[in-house]
Amino acid sequence: MATLILVRHGRSTANTAGLLAGWTPGVALDERGAAQAAALPGRLAGVPIAAAVTSPLQRCRETLAPLLAARPELALHTDERIGECHYGDWSGRKLSELADEPLMRIVQQHPSAAAFPGGESMRAMQARAVEAVRDWNARIEEEHGSDAVFLMCSHGDIIKSLVADALGMHLDLFQRIHVDPCSVTAVRYTPTRPFVFRLGDTGDFGSLVPAEDARAPEAGASGAAAAERAAEDGGNAVVGGGAGAV
Repeated sequence: MATLILVRHGRSTANTAGLLAGWTPGVALDERGAAQAAALPGRLAGVPIAAAVTSPLQRCRETLAPLLAARPELALHTDERIGECHYGDWSGRKLSELADEPLMRIVQQHPSAAAFPGGESMRAMQARAVEAVRDWNARIEEEHGSDAVFLMCSHGDIIKSLVADALGMHLDLFQRIHVDPCSVTAVRYTPTRPFVFRLGDTGDFGSLVPAEDARAPEAGASGAAAAERAAEDGGNAVVGGGAGAV
């Protein structure tokens, strides 16, 4: 079957503000996110992409804009099933505030039982995303052959849940997976099992380097990175995916 390239959207204004964006309208790429998107065509140069599918949210569409400009022949499709998790009442709130919510413990340790008030469950989020991938795999193979490659631009928790499915992991383990903004994950699907060829690849190892001021409570991107490092040091995943390396 086809090979799927999963691209997380570039860094957004919500990422740097430490907000859980969800489906909040008007969340755009920040300056770094725009630069990440501009570099995407070069990173994927030489890869024949049969079609591109995007989440309907602005930050994903902006991430794919430079690639579509470089490849005007590339067909773009929108699929709400790979849109961000519906976080309901959590949408637009600061992650630092959500850390104290009783539900956060469930989200971190037992996500298959987590359901967001006024939103959806993480189990339903994964189910719709996996269904979308299966449908698009079949469509791409039928239209372009079994060796075809296609791309989906989506969100951190969506991509993590798809990787968990590809690896045969229970959803309760998916918080062990991390994907940075504008990272590339590649999964090749076969009739018997998927193979994960890339996971969260950005070519940038900055997030692995311990910065001297990693825990300094600075504003903006550095402050978001510090909060994420503190969460990870405590054994928690960053809900929504985080801002990535500064």
